[in-house]
Amino acid sequence: MAGKQYDISPQVLKDIEEKAKKRAALKREYFKLITDPFRHGTAEGGYAFDPGLQRFMSMKATAYDHFKPTPKSGAYAFALVVAPIVLYTWWMKTSRDAIEKKLRAGEVAYKDRKFKFI
Repeated sequence: MAGKQYDISPQVLKDIEEKAKKRAALKREYFKLITDPFRHGTAEGGYAFDPGLQRFMSMKATAYDHFKPTPKSGAYAFALVVAPIVLYTWWMKTSRDAIEKKLRAGEVAYKDRKFKFI
């Protein structure tokens, strides 16, 4: 490292250095694979195959196939989809009914109404 680190323990500093060494080794291996001129004729093509990335992409592509509905997922669906629609509809209905009641009772002058013909 460039300088001394006084605010962290020696164990944490050692862990950071080990992680940096591992990252550098992976970077070297990746560049070695990606720049190999004899690799382009293989079945994989001209890219470096990353098994972790492939697992992630496969999991994302087949997530629906492995979905199992549970009460928790149903509660999430209700809370994030159904409940907001129902609550917004209820709020709009009650607020508009209250305004309509005031307008029909004559409590709001015509000049003060938001929606008028002139």
